[in-house]
Amino acid sequence: MSKILEKALKDALKEDRITMGSKQVLNSVKNSKLIVLSQSIRKETIEKIQSNAQKEKIPFVNFQGTSVALGRLCGLQFRISTLSFTSLTDANIKSILKETKTEETN
Repeated sequence: MSKILEKALKDALKEDRITMGSKQVLNSVKNSKLIVLSQSIRKETIEKIQSNAQKEKIPFVNFQGTSVALGRLCGLQFRISTLSFTSLTDANIKSILKETKTEETN
């Protein structure tokens, strides 16, 4: 799992700069900097979020784990199917995207 993503998640949670849940992320796509999707989301929901993100030119990451794993990564005791960062530096976004693409190819 991406160490940069993990650190960015923990920092964003402390500063309350994260939106969690499919419906909330769909409603706040325009305010997002980066969207993270777990493998536990229904296909229709993924397609909806991805098409909205592409329209707004917002990058998204397919998290290589379930919603339970994503929740644990955030240090929470419940599932998180999708989340979006409302504040994240461009350097962090590029690093996360690069690192997750490398993981997907391995």
